[in-house]
Parts: sequence; structure tokens; C-alpha cells
Amino acid sequence: MAVVGTAETAMPAISPLAGEPIKRADAERLAGVLKAFADPARLRLLSLIQAAPEGEASVTDLTAPLNLSQPTVSHHLRILTEAGLIEREKRGVWAYYRIVPSAIAAIADLLTPPRKRPTKKTR
Repeated sequence: MAVVGTAETAMPAISPLAGEPIKRADAERLAGVLKAFADPARLRLLSLIQAAPEGEASVTDLTAPLNLSQPTVSHHLRILTEAGLIEREKRGVWAYYRIVPSAIAAIADLLTPPRKRPTKKTR
């Protein structure tokens, strides 16, 4: 079983909310990944894949719940795969998709502001 179509999206090393400016290239990469999230159909796809038995689904499993055509679902799956949010595994004539937990966690970490340390008060 070969996993194909996985994209390694390099996430920025620093959060845009860390109090330090994020580099332009890092901001562009992060924006590209966030654009993949910024579509209701793709959000539903992520949810459907995560909720599926075994945590994976094929295009045929996803078209009816979304009420979208197979080419449209495939298009959205390609965008999510290229963003590194899901991975595709080809088995015979079927392709199965599953969430990449580390990619979702990396985005959550980047968008979670760091906790501020209490400052020492001087008297």
C-alpha cells in the first residue's frame, strides 16, 4: 500500500500571534494552508473523513453527504491534499483519504497565542 499525493507543507517556525513579526514567505505558506480551510465544502470533507470508520474515506463515500458531483469532490480533495491537510492512499482502483493529524495540530499551535508569563512587580 503506497501513500501517494501527500504534500509536505512547511509551516512557519513562529506563530503570527507570538509577538514577533512573521516572515513574508512564512505568511504566504500559512495563508495558502488557511485558504484550503476557508471553504465550507472542504471543512465538511475534513469532518466527514475524520468521522468515517477507520478515519478514512473514498470519493464515493463523500459525494452523497456533500450533495456535490464526483469531480467537484475530487477537486476539493486535491486542494486539501496539496495543502498537506489530508493524505491519499491508492488501493487498486480506489483512493482513500485520511487526515494528517500533525498538520492540523501545527495550524492550531500557530494560531494559539502563547500564554503570557506573569511579570515580576518591583517595589
